[in-house]
Amino acid sequence: MVVNVWFVVCGVISAMLSRCLYACRYSARTLGQKYCRCCSCFQEDGSGHEQLKDELAEVVAEMENMDTADDSKNHTRTKQMSIGRKKFNMDPKKGIEFLTEHGLLQATSEDVAGFLYKGEGLNKTAIGDYLGERSDFNEKVLKAFVDLHDFTDLILVQALRQFLWSFRLPGEAQKIDRMMECFAQRYCQLNPNIFTNTDTCYVLSFAIIMLNTSLHNPSVKEKPTVEQFISMNRGINNGGDLPRELLVSLYESIKTEPFKIPEDDGNDLMHTFFNPDKEGWLWKQGGRYKSWKRRWFILNDNCLYYFEYTTDKEPRGIIPLENILVREATDRHKPHCLELYASGTDFIKACKTDSEGKVVEGKHTVYRMSAATAEERDEWIKCVRQSISHNPFYDMLAARKKKAQKNSSNHHAKS
Repeated sequence: MVVNVWFVVCGVISAMLSRCLYACRYSARTLGQKYCRCCSCFQEDGSGHEQLKDELAEVVAEMENMDTADDSKNHTRTKQMSIGRKKFNMDPKKGIEFLTEHGLLQATSEDVAGFLYKGEGLNKTAIGDYLGERSDFNEKVLKAFVDLHDFTDLILVQALRQFLWSFRLPGEAQKIDRMMECFAQRYCQLNPNIFTNTDTCYVLSFAIIMLNTSLHNPSVKEKPTVEQFISMNRGINNGGDLPRELLVSLYESIKTEPFKIPEDDGNDLMHTFFNPDKEGWLWKQGGRYKSWKRRWFILNDNCLYYFEYTTDKEPRGIIPLENILVREATDRHKPHCLELYASGTDFIKACKTDSEGKVVEGKHTVYRMSAATAEERDEWIKCVRQSISHNPFYDMLAARKKKAQKNSSNHHAKS
C-alpha cells in the first residue's frame, strides 16, 4: 500500500520535472543563458534533467522490486500459516510449535490465546483439546483465552452460549473441570453480585449443560421439568437456594433455544474408526428378544460400537464403557461368551437405532456377546477392560456441589 502511494508521488514529480525542463529550455533560448536560473540545469542538452529522470526511474525500479519481494514474502507467510493451521487441526501441540518456530506466533500464552480465540481455519475440537491439556503453559493459555471473553452484564446462560461456541468441549472430565473452573472465575469477576462464590457458578453452569442435553437429546425419553431443575439446584448458593425466577428463566431459555455446539469440522464419527483398539465379528444377544445376530464390533475411545455390515458408515449401537464391568459368561446356546454389565443395578447407558432409523435409549442391564474361539473371547475381554473407565465427572461435580453447600456452615460459624 505504501509502495503504491510512492508510485503516485513519483509520477507527479516526473510530470513536474518534464514541465520544468520545457520551461528551462524556453528561458535559456530567450535569455541566451548557458543554464536557467530557476533550477541551475544545463541548457545545451538538458542533461541535468535527464539525469534526474534516470535517477527517478532507478528509484521507481527499486520500489517495484521491493513490492515484488514483499508480495513473495506475504505469499510465503500465508502459505506457512495455512500449513500451521492444518498441523494444529491434526496435532494442536505440533501446530503451535510450527507457528512459533516460523515466527507466525510469539511463544507467549497471550499470543497463542489470541490465535485460538480468533479461530480462523481452526478445528474447534482441536482448540478444546489444546485448552484442556494439563501443562503450565496450556493452563496459562486457557486463562488468557477465557479472559478474552467479555461476559459483563450477561445472564449465565448467555455467557455459556458465547463460551461454548468458541471451542468444542472435550470429553475428558479433568479437562472439562479446568475449563469450567476458569469460566466460573471469569464470569464472577465480571459479574460480582450474582453469586456468593465461584463454586455456585460452577455447579449451576454444569446443571445448565446437563439440562440442555436432557431436553434436546432424542435418546432421553423423560425430559426434566422446571420443578425438577429447581430441586436439582437446591442449596448450592452457600447452602441457600438461588432465586426461583432465576432458575425458571434459565430453564425456559434452554428449553426454547438449545446450545449451538460446534461441529467436529471433519473429526466426525468415522474418524474414530480409523485406528480402533480392536475390531471383529461377534454374535450379539438381543435385549427384549433373546435371539442372536452377527454384528461387526469396533472398540475405540472408551466406546464399543456395533454395525450390521463392515461397510456401514453409522453404527447400529453405541455402548460407552463408563461405570460398567466385563466378565466371561456361559450360555447354553452359544460358546465363548463375554458380557458387559452395570456395576450397580442401573441400566447400561447406551443407544441404538431402531427399525425406523430413530435413535432410542438402550434398556440392557447386560450385553452378552459370543466370539468364534476362546482365545478371541479372552482378547476381547482384555481389550474391553483396558478401555473401561469410571467417569470421574460425576464425582467431581458432587464434590463441588458439596463444597458449595458447606460454605454456608463455614460462613455462619465465622459470623
